[in-house]
Amino acid sequence: MITATPGAAFNLRTFDLNLLKVFDEVMAERSLTKAAKRLALTQPAVSNALRRLREALDDELLVRKGRSLQPSARALELWPSVREALQGLQSALAPRVFDPATADNVFVLAMADATAAELMPGLVAVFGAEAPGVSLRVLPLTTRDPRKLLDEGQADLAIGHFPAALADLTARAQLGETVSFLHHRLFQGDYVCVMREGHSFASGPLTLNRYCNARHMLVSFSGRAFGFVDEALALVGRTRRVVLTVNQFFTAGKVVANSDLLTVLPRHFISVTGFSDQLVQRELPFEVPVVHVDALWHQRQDNSSAHRWLRAKVLALADKAFPA
Repeated sequence: MITATPGAAFNLRTFDLNLLKVFDEVMAERSLTKAAKRLALTQPAVSNALRRLREALDDELLVRKGRSLQPSARALELWPSVREALQGLQSALAPRVFDPATADNVFVLAMADATAAELMPGLVAVFGAEAPGVSLRVLPLTTRDPRKLLDEGQADLAIGHFPAALADLTARAQLGETVSFLHHRLFQGDYVCVMREGHSFASGPLTLNRYCNARHMLVSFSGRAFGFVDEALALVGRTRRVVLTVNQFFTAGKVVANSDLLTVLPRHFISVTGFSDQLVQRELPFEVPVVHVDALWHQRQDNSSAHRWLRAKVLALADKAFPA
C-alpha cells in the first residue's frame, strides 16, 4: 500500500497510478534512459513522471550518484509492494497460458557455480529445443538466505542450500503466520576432501589429526572463514586453519590443483570441473551432514504458468542428474 510520509498529504483518488509503473522500471534499471527504453517513453517523460511521484510522496525516491540512481530508504521500502501489486494486476487483467514455443520471457536464476555447472547444460538444451525465444540469466548466489533477492524481484528462482531460511519458513507456517515463499527439494549431496594430485595426503589414511593440522581453503559466499565443515568439527571438539576463502567452487578447485591447500567440494562437482584428473578426493575423517539443495521462489510466482514450466524443467533435470 502507498502511504504518505508524516506531514504529507496523499489522496489515492487523484493519484496517477501510471507513475508506479515508471517507478518500478526506474528502480529495476537504476537509469532513466534504460527505463524510458523499456517503457517506450522519452527520457523527459520518465523524468517528469518521477518528479510528480516525488511530489506526491514527499520523498526524493532516487538521487543521482555518478552514472546511476541511488534509491532512498523510502524507495527501497515501497518497491517490493509496488512490484508485487503491478505483477498481480498484470496476471489478473491479462492472464495467459505460457507457450514455450512462442514465449520471449527472461528467467533469472540465482545459484552457486557448482549447481550451475550441473544443471545449466541441460537447461540450455531444453530451452533451445522447447523455448527458443526464452532467455536465461544466472546470478551468482552470494547468500544462504535469498529471500530478499526474490522479494525484490531480482531473481525468479533461487537454487541452493538454505537451511536457516527454510527452518524459519517452517517455524512461521507452524505458528499460523503467512509465508511468502515456497520451496521444493531438488537433490541431496555429500562433500569430500579434495587435494592436488601428488599431495602428501593423497596416499595413506587421511586421519582427523592430519586433516586438522593441514592448511585449508573454504568456499564462502560471505567471506566468513567458518562453514558447515567447521560446525561438524566443533561437534568433535576440533578446529582447522582456514587460510583462504573464495566465493566459487570452480576457483577453489583450480587453487587446490596448484597448491598444497585442502578444500571440501561437492562430490558431484568434481567430475564437471574439466580438470578432475588433477585432483584427488578423499572421504572426510568425521561425520558431515548431508547437504540438501532446494529451489526457493516467491509466493506471487507460484500460479504463473511460465514459472510453473520453469520449475518443472529444473526439477526434471535435477531428478535426472541426481536420481534418488
